[in-house]
Amino acid sequence: MPHHPQLAESDSTEVITVTPDGSSGKAPAPKRRRRGRRIVLITLLVLALLGGGGAVAAGIYVKSLESGIERVEAFDEVPEESRPAKVAKDAKNILILGSDTRDPSNTGGSRSDTIILAHLPADRSSAQLVSIPRDTWVNVPKSKDGRHGGRDAKINAAYAWGGIPLMVQTVEKFTGVRVDHVAIVDFAGFKEIVDALGGVQLTVEESFTSTHSLLPTGRREFKKGPQTMDGAQALDYARERYAFKDGDFARIQHQQQVIRAILDKAASGGTLANPAKLNSFVRASADAVSVDKTLSLFDMGMELRHLRSGNLTFITSPTRGTGRVGEESVVFAKTDEARTFYDAVRRDAVPEILSGAQ
Repeated sequence: MPHHPQLAESDSTEVITVTPDGSSGKAPAPKRRRRGRRIVLITLLVLALLGGGGAVAAGIYVKSLESGIERVEAFDEVPEESRPAKVAKDAKNILILGSDTRDPSNTGGSRSDTIILAHLPADRSSAQLVSIPRDTWVNVPKSKDGRHGGRDAKINAAYAWGGIPLMVQTVEKFTGVRVDHVAIVDFAGFKEIVDALGGVQLTVEESFTSTHSLLPTGRREFKKGPQTMDGAQALDYARERYAFKDGDFARIQHQQQVIRAILDKAASGGTLANPAKLNSFVRASADAVSVDKTLSLFDMGMELRHLRSGNLTFITSPTRGTGRVGEESVVFAKTDEARTFYDAVRRDAVPEILSGAQ
């Protein structure tokens, strides 16, 4: 029986889509890396860059790093009978999770503040990265211990209530898309990744002040215009949401912008041709990443060896905008559009997926 998105209705504001230009409980965490996690696709795709193009030595190097990458339990506690069927056999969908423990709004246990469903089409010629706002109002299945879930809540509550397995269940129920792999990255490692590249080029659309900065003062000014950001600056830029009227939607857009900038810099000749810089960058990336037990970064790298940032499409899950449920500020999915969009993802219908990004 086909699975369809479990989507909430609302009459609140607008659909916000980003195009290519642009609660109690505590979740189990990997033993060695308990800090916040974010933007794992940077690592997956950058390691992929090193595995292809005839760079056999680079591929062997990447493979040698896999033994040190932490593995997490992602699917063992997910009931098979509740999972969507795999429709497009050769396509892959990777659930990317991240959590910012420095965010002062994280007061109810660990919550996943970054949720990206990365769709890799069967021909591996492109990738579509779908950001699901963390406050999206969905039905969360009951946790394994039976103490949480079984009701509607913000989607990121699933991570707090039942860790990665419950988040997989929740995303699959919401989208109707079967998740093939899960990947996580240490948020604190993000700074080292950018610094290993010697900074990244970003264009700030409007001047703003981050009030939760890594600086001792807790404040950092960002001026409008193009600039090179080091790791700390890029981290503040990617995590700020309180400075913007559209809050988490602006943060999602900035995260997507930073991902593209990192991939562009990592793929540049200045990085690939500099052994010291390349080694520093790859080791910083590999040290930050955690993946499920079945994901091979080497194999993924070989599959994605022709992929570059120009082949990536960044999309925000179709929404009606924000509203309130009781005392909570939430994001409501736009039901019909979301159902159609995720059905296209299930079927690996890339032109329809891209049409949904317009």
